[in-house]
Amino acid sequence: MPQSHIDVEKFRGILERRLAYLENRLENIEDSLDDPKSRDWEEHAVETEGDEVMEELGLSGLEEIKAIKAAMDRIEAGTYGECVKCGEEISVERLEAVPHTPFCRNCARS
Repeated sequence: MPQSHIDVEKFRGILERRLAYLENRLENIEDSLDDPKSRDWEEHAVETEGDEVMEELGLSGLEEIKAIKAAMDRIEAGTYGECVKCGEEISVERLEAVPHTPFCRNCARS
């Protein structure tokens, strides 16, 4: 079983900290998007452009949160570090780079 080679508690901590960071960031983005807009046309245009960027950041954050929660589910199920596609062990180096990855290097490429 892959978990024997992986310090699961270390990765649980990494995932929990990242999740807390992302949830806080999303809350800040939502607060910023709720701020009243300027009546000045040029300022309003700049604010709207900024809102679009913030919305994109929010969407990417939501996707990462979903992936982190799935990784935490795999920890609870005892399958963290096991590729969901082929069942092979995911390298520790890959997990250190992307702790929420569900795929080994080979399956991520295909």
